[in-house]
Amino acid sequence: MKSIPKLIRRFIGILLLSSFLLIVFNFIAIAVIGYSQTASGSPWKTATDTAKALSKSKNSYILSESLSKELNSNNTWAILVDNNTKNVIWHTENLPNEIPTEYSLSDISMLTRGYIKGYPTFTGEHQDGLVVLGFPKTSYWKHMYNSWDYWFIANFFKILLLVLGGNIFVIFVIYMIANTRLLKSVNPILNGIRNLPLEKQIHVKEKGVLSEIAASINKTSEILETKDYQLKRKETARANWIAGVSHDIRTPLSMIMGYAGQLESHAHLADEERQKAAVIRRQSERIKNLINDLNLTSKLEYNMQPVNLENINIVSIIRQVVVDFMNMDISEQYPIEWITDDHINTCFVNGDKGLLKRAITNIIQNSINHNENGCNIYITLVEKDNKYEIQIDDDGIGATDKQIEKLNNTPHYMVCDENTTEQRHGLGLLIVKQIMSAHHGSVTVGHSSYGGFSVTLTLPMYL
Repeated sequence: MKSIPKLIRRFIGILLLSSFLLIVFNFIAIAVIGYSQTASGSPWKTATDTAKALSKSKNSYILSESLSKELNSNNTWAILVDNNTKNVIWHTENLPNEIPTEYSLSDISMLTRGYIKGYPTFTGEHQDGLVVLGFPKTSYWKHMYNSWDYWFIANFFKILLLVLGGNIFVIFVIYMIANTRLLKSVNPILNGIRNLPLEKQIHVKEKGVLSEIAASINKTSEILETKDYQLKRKETARANWIAGVSHDIRTPLSMIMGYAGQLESHAHLADEERQKAAVIRRQSERIKNLINDLNLTSKLEYNMQPVNLENINIVSIIRQVVVDFMNMDISEQYPIEWITDDHINTCFVNGDKGLLKRAITNIIQNSINHNENGCNIYITLVEKDNKYEIQIDDDGIGATDKQIEKLNNTPHYMVCDENTTEQRHGLGLLIVKQIMSAHHGSVTVGHSSYGGFSVTLTLPMYL
């Protein structure tokens, strides 16, 4: 189950990335807010600037025009407390009536770190006393009893990292708990999708956040199972029909061949009549072979023909087929030549002896059937890349490029003569292809170097 760990890693990666981006965003937000606060100026600095801008003229004090405008714009008032008397010796015009004009040392201590009548106050040193600025009540908040443990300050960054780590861990736990049901729902759905191509019966529990997907998979599985059942019924019916027709035709066909053979050899019939009987017999044999081929290709197509694999010598099989054809070729119109190195005597493959013999027989018979005036047949066996290549060539009429292309690229191998309605290459080559497929081999059709037709069979070597 490689998909589930990959999905979990993806979830965790997204979670960690989200947490990191959230922390970065928080730092940026704090920096922006802090900068916006300090950009307007510090109240302590304003108090210091006010003390410097307050000058004495004879018996009165004068504040510079720029500082006066700044204080008025911020609705800020100011007083000057004398060092000796602790009384207010100067103040701005907007001084509230509730602000006292006499202070003790304890009052000055409190206003320095806190408030006067709820107004946040900030102080600046003047040569004659203490300048006190009072800002609006809702402008600043002051921490009057600020003190920090030394250990906390010294280990602040460690504590910060621990807090951030704890936050990430809590987020991770919450995230995993929230997605547990999702992960539990994903696993059976992935199993169901993986088993669909295997034609297995599938039923995924329709519960959880992905219940709709599970229901769709179950419905798809039912549809595929129904179609597969119907297809198998059709295939079985087709195979049975072909087998039944083949069986029913054999008996009357045997009678036709028998009577045609008797007429062909009857001494009292004219030569023309005996020739007609010979034609009937040959065509009947052709029909019989066609029926046998049709029955065999049907069995191979639907895996009804048992393939008995064993370690066999392909050279021996080829020689047996060649000897059989040489014994039947009384007129010697189709001589067969074995063009293979003498040292190649044993070439073992894992195959069915009967089927491989049938494949080679079909190819040689194909050359005989399509060259009525005779032809030479050449058989070559070579070893190449842990495979054996059996090449069967002839120097007959061959085939056109278009026909060769169809033979290599179409599954039925049906090519008709241009001048007749008879098929030149039909079930014989189809059976060869099916037999090679059952042996994990291949078939290639082409032009022969001798000017005719060429078929190459490739079989894996038995190791």
